[in-house]
Amino acid sequence: MEPAVTATSSIGGSSRLAVLAQQLRMYKPPPSSSFDDDAEDMQADQESAGKVVSQVGFQESMTPVPKDPERFRPKRAAVLICIFEGDEGDLRVILTKRSSRLSTHSGEVSLPGGKAEEDDKDDGMTATREAEEEIGLDPSLVDVVTSLEPFLSKHLLRVIPVIGILRDKKAFNPKPNPAEVEAVFDAPLEMFLKDENRRSEEREWMGEKYLIHYFDYRTGDKDYTIWGLTAGILIRAASVTYQRPPAFIEQCPKFKYPKMN
Repeated sequence: MEPAVTATSSIGGSSRLAVLAQQLRMYKPPPSSSFDDDAEDMQADQESAGKVVSQVGFQESMTPVPKDPERFRPKRAAVLICIFEGDEGDLRVILTKRSSRLSTHSGEVSLPGGKAEEDDKDDGMTATREAEEEIGLDPSLVDVVTSLEPFLSKHLLRVIPVIGILRDKKAFNPKPNPAEVEAVFDAPLEMFLKDENRRSEEREWMGEKYLIHYFDYRTGDKDYTIWGLTAGILIRAASVTYQRPPAFIEQCPKFKYPKMN
């Protein structure tokens, strides 16, 4: 495998991104676990909103997903983790702030993305199509290199994080859709591995305690908070990219259900 990308890498410009793209193409997400557990008490609420926003979410492999497709048929969505090289040589990711005029989750930070449509040939197409609709990012500028393991939202929406490389940041002129997006900004990817400007809160879901992480970030005169599902996905993306775990305890729930006879 290619050496991990580090913050002090001397690889410059497009060469560094080429190495990163090759490294990420070799990543194979672990398969979602199959369970023989009795999940009669598992609430199978379906996501009602069309957009993927900052809410509680877990890697699907950590949850007791029933094997019975008639019982569990989550809607599928994809988000785009669009990485580019900043002026200081750091790896950065594009984020959005949802419009304050939206009736749900207004003003929250999210990754570009949304639910799959019938014409989408794959998750990469879903993620890049949504990014174009939301922020005017031309799909031809994005080199889709890999997908991470699915995450489940609190309402059991299956979210596929798609990693794409933006080789020419100057070619991207953000054009946020005012009906959906209030602002487009970027943040250093590595911050999601650090314990700086991070706080957490203990919560409970399906009888298991877990931590929800909040990352506070300031750019210019704007303050943003990245949390919940968006933060969880970015922690995983940063871990895969930099090939090291975060400097803090994630504390995802460990679901345990009795085996069926």
